[in-house]
Amino acid sequence: MNINHELVVIGGGLAGSEAAWQAAEQGIKVLLYEMRPFGQTGAHKSSYLAELICSNSLGSDLPDRASGILKAELRRMGSLLLRCADTVSLPAGGALAVDREQFSYLVTEAIEKHPRITTIRQEIIRIPEGTTIIASGPLTSPGLCGSLINMTGCDNLYFYDAIAPIVSFDSINMSVAFRASRYYRGKQDVGDYINCPMSHDQYEVFFEFLLNAEAIELREFEGQLKNGVIAGSIQYFEGCMPIEVIARRGKKALLFGPLRPVGLVNPHTGKRPYAVVQLRQDNLAGTLYNLVGFQTNLKTAEQKQIIRLIPGLEAGEIVRYGQMHRNTFIYSPALLNPTMQFRNRANLFFGGQITGVEGYVASIATGLLAGLNAARLFQAKPLFEPPRETMLGALCYYITHAMPSDYQPMKANFGILPPIELQRRLNKRERAVAYANRSAIVLDASIKCL
Repeated sequence: MNINHELVVIGGGLAGSEAAWQAAEQGIKVLLYEMRPFGQTGAHKSSYLAELICSNSLGSDLPDRASGILKAELRRMGSLLLRCADTVSLPAGGALAVDREQFSYLVTEAIEKHPRITTIRQEIIRIPEGTTIIASGPLTSPGLCGSLINMTGCDNLYFYDAIAPIVSFDSINMSVAFRASRYYRGKQDVGDYINCPMSHDQYEVFFEFLLNAEAIELREFEGQLKNGVIAGSIQYFEGCMPIEVIARRGKKALLFGPLRPVGLVNPHTGKRPYAVVQLRQDNLAGTLYNLVGFQTNLKTAEQKQIIRLIPGLEAGEIVRYGQMHRNTFIYSPALLNPTMQFRNRANLFFGGQITGVEGYVASIATGLLAGLNAARLFQAKPLFEPPRETMLGALCYYITHAMPSDYQPMKANFGILPPIELQRRLNKRERAVAYANRSAIVLDASIKCL
């Protein structure tokens, strides 16, 4: 393998696929390495590139939301994966949800047909010496983890993430459940979510069962890794907490989290339910629905029982059970520049969740930046550091400058943006619009200089 005249991208997930595409579009030959299907992670199910493991939602697509601003930036920068997502989008209120299989298929097809990208199904356990992007994702193999530790001189940090179950639409009792989005927006609002309402008594039964349900012991690949990675106590990420862990925080914790009933009225009763489990469409055919925010690591028999305690899912057919998996990431503040370039080796870049960003869109975004900058390094051009006034720039700045005590995976949010100075005081939504407008202006000006 001659890696001195080509860019090597390790990992064919969201970040790696976007990185490979961006570099190839700049005229660079790319070798994209993906270990699946010959090497499995324990969480992936297919051999497609850019497989969505957890939710099928890429978050809010509203222009005045943090995630929506980041998506707008990626569209401006020519993201392949956002284009594929828009092509196979599903009804999800103001969110961008996709048919996960069709999405991955479109990405795989585009990558494999690109004349400057060669996809190689092989596990890489040693970091190549040539220009390389590591986008191996949160389920980086133990072998590559060992190489990263040897190179960085410190252990990887990691937390545990969880996957929500999926049920068939035909098994949902629509005489109990109802379609609605939060905060009814008029006759045009057909209701992008299916809602399963609970009374106080039904919630009490559900909660008590959940507290006493038995979880799955961590599988071998989720336990202590080899090659020097030390498995300490389990660290869950707050944005993807298993429901059984949330429940242990208190009886009402779920009511302020994934089962919150705010903004919903049950048309069968005309009243707001005590609690609600929401289901979101998972494929274009509308035959599959995932339980929103219902990530879990309960044993399958326990999952079946607790799901059937949910009104409307008494006969729920589970087509995919929830599970928990390890997410690995490096300590970026000590290792990376905001350009996604490794500080101690100029021709090495990182992208995706392994950098400490959280969520699908942030993974795509850092992959895009890594691919663009790897190409610019080949072309002897200055690397692009996105302005901090953009969501991408703020995110990259945060993960490369956070204090050790505060460092955990970060998603797009308004709190990481520099303050905006205005002549009058704005409310929350007006301020969000101002952030979005500033991002668009600043990004358009900066990419004109590329």
